[in-house]
Amino acid sequence: MKTAVVTDSTAYLPKELREKFNIHMVSLNVIFGEEAYREEIDIKVDEFYEEVRKSDKLPTTSQPPIGEFISKYEELAKEYDAVISIHLSSGISGTYQGAVSAGEMVEGIQVFPFDSEISCYVQGFYVLEAAKMAQEGKTPDEILARLNEMKKTVRAYFMVDDLSHLQRGGRLSSAQAIIGSLLQVKPLLHFENKVIVPFEKIRTKKKAMKRIVEFLEQDAKSGDQMEAVIIHANREDEAKEWMSELQPQFPNVKFSISYFGPVIGTHLGEGAMGMGWYKK
Repeated sequence: MKTAVVTDSTAYLPKELREKFNIHMVSLNVIFGEEAYREEIDIKVDEFYEEVRKSDKLPTTSQPPIGEFISKYEELAKEYDAVISIHLSSGISGTYQGAVSAGEMVEGIQVFPFDSEISCYVQGFYVLEAAKMAQEGKTPDEILARLNEMKKTVRAYFMVDDLSHLQRGGRLSSAQAIIGSLLQVKPLLHFENKVIVPFEKIRTKKKAMKRIVEFLEQDAKSGDQMEAVIIHANREDEAKEWMSELQPQFPNVKFSISYFGPVIGTHLGEGAMGMGWYKK
């Protein structure tokens, strides 16, 4: 059985990785006024943050139209028997449900949608694992079993630098944002039951980042081989500096750097930082 792997743009996997592992992508959209841009195709990350700074109003985001899923699956049906379709958490987007609906409508190929229950490059961990297994000729059942096994050790924590984005996006009241900004509160967030929820309120960015490292330490002390990613919202130098500090401390952890792209960046704002990991 020949299996294809599909994901959406919020996995923020670089084009060269997608090409290397034959990963197919559907894009979510970010909308400024009347203009819609397909994430990872029509708009670059730095262009997005620049546009947000210039605009009085936050952009909006939308999931891929179901027709895009159908076209993608029909195209893959010419060459493949099955598709593992891995998407951002169904608790924050209808993208996964779009994959489910499209999969039921397409003939000639079996579609196996997978809810990562998370997003960004941590979602990408699942995608890369699935793609490598597909290249080795593993069956969809074997791949899905491995992805569900991975879920047991996947962790991700992130913090926002500017509370106004959460407030403008309706995820925080004006009063909370004003008080939070005055107190320099940096909410530490994580995914719980598929949605983003506050984990802890921490006073400064430095303390929030230190707290994330404490959680990594708890998992890394077992000595198991792990993979971790530092994710930033237009703060690449800061991410690189953080990685160079952490690498010597955690010899059993392989670190990489990724970013919060337009769709997720719309809700978190510039300056957000996070980290995710799993045990290999």
